[in-house]
Amino acid sequence: MSFPEVLERAAAWAGWRLDQAQIERLDRYGRWLIEEAIPAGGLGPNEAERIWSRHIGDSLLFARGWDPPPPPREVIDLGSGVGLPGIPLAVLWPETDVLLVDRAGRRVSLARRATRVLGLDNVEVVQADAGHLAAEADLVVVRAVAEPDEVRRWGGRLLRPGGRLVVGGSWEERPAAEAGFEVIEVPSEVLDHPVWLRIMAAA
Repeated sequence: MSFPEVLERAAAWAGWRLDQAQIERLDRYGRWLIEEAIPAGGLGPNEAERIWSRHIGDSLLFARGWDPPPPPREVIDLGSGVGLPGIPLAVLWPETDVLLVDRAGRRVSLARRATRVLGLDNVEVVQADAGHLAAEADLVVVRAVAEPDEVRRWGGRLLRPGGRLVVGGSWEERPAAEAGFEVIEVPSEVLDHPVWLRIMAAA
């Protein structure tokens, strides 16, 4: 499956559409990840062959947590690393303000570099601990960086009323049910590996 097909399928499953300009921008991001982020240690050395499905396509799946239209006003990506899933979501939703948060200075520097390369005016990158972040958003996304109880606490504190917390990750089998979370399986034909999302609505 070519990279445009991967991205289009992921976005369509999430309920959104990509135009050609967005696909081209995501292509630039993928090439940047391969050419700069991987050599700098922002992603593992063996990730180049699966940038499109396991990283960029996977990131677009998080959009399933927000029903169209319109897109959310603000998104917070906790533990964003080099911008996953926040940067693909910022490309998908150009009118949404996206805050990328990570504790590691090197990853923050790389994410800032990516936003400059892509010309993303709707993205801010901060170095901070998620547990002490002073912000709020309609949608909070977390890509398998912490324990469920901790992630639930973050979401409860950062989400506006009516907001959603989306936690993603790749598992070999369906994750266990957790109080407050809806578990959604992504069909196998969307990407090339098992994926589940956990979605929590704000109280």
